[in-house]
Amino acid sequence: MLKPSLSIVLPTYNEKDNIKILIPEIKKTFEHINHEIIVVDDSSPDGTAKASEELNKKYGNIRVIVRKKKEGIGAAIREGYNNANNSIILSSDSDLSFTLSDTYRLYEKIQEGYDLVWGSKYSKGSFYEPATWQGRVKKWVSKNGNKIIRITTGIKANDFTANLRAIRKDVWKQISTQDKTNTFLMEMILKCKYGGLRVTEVPVTFKARIHGESKMNLGIEAPKFLIKMVKYVLMYRFTGYKLTC
Repeated sequence: MLKPSLSIVLPTYNEKDNIKILIPEIKKTFEHINHEIIVVDDSSPDGTAKASEELNKKYGNIRVIVRKKKEGIGAAIREGYNNANNSIILSSDSDLSFTLSDTYRLYEKIQEGYDLVWGSKYSKGSFYEPATWQGRVKKWVSKNGNKIIRITTGIKANDFTANLRAIRKDVWKQISTQDKTNTFLMEMILKCKYGGLRVTEVPVTFKARIHGESKMNLGIEAPKFLIKMVKYVLMYRFTGYKLTC
């Protein structure tokens, strides 16, 4: 049976060294599947876009979208999704924190009839071992923040914040996301779940980055995340909000 076509969206900012490793690994993992890679770059000064364009000369199915304005990962992912041509859209961080074996598992999982599937760093069977004390603090804040989201939203999930996820293109067209920051990742899950769609999470491995620096500042983002969570719960959980596939 013919495998569904796939669009892989990679938001980037100063990920030149990582993208040179990641894209060849993607090509190897999905070589037997009709796929495209969409790099959405927020005008990285390190030449990430140029490195991606050079890789396209070799592979031929990489599109590079250079955004002039750095608005946030949510806006970047949304632009990549909106430009996807294939029936399944998959997005991932570009810093090599997720494994390609887990990425492929999400692609297979969504074919079981799910509308949205995402990776979880905090589920049974997952692995997340930070390399530094700063990483351990970040993990603690993130893990406990996700517990708060689970309790408040009533959604039985362990990780609302990982950018490793697969969604059906027809489903993406139905949800009108608004957020431009990392909160976009939670917004997607809440709208799909409250909208009556079939969603699930898959335990994944999350590794510390080797090249470059993390762009996430939890001290700034976490409070915003929780405030917006309350907003989305009030908007969608108790209002009879529904989507139809």
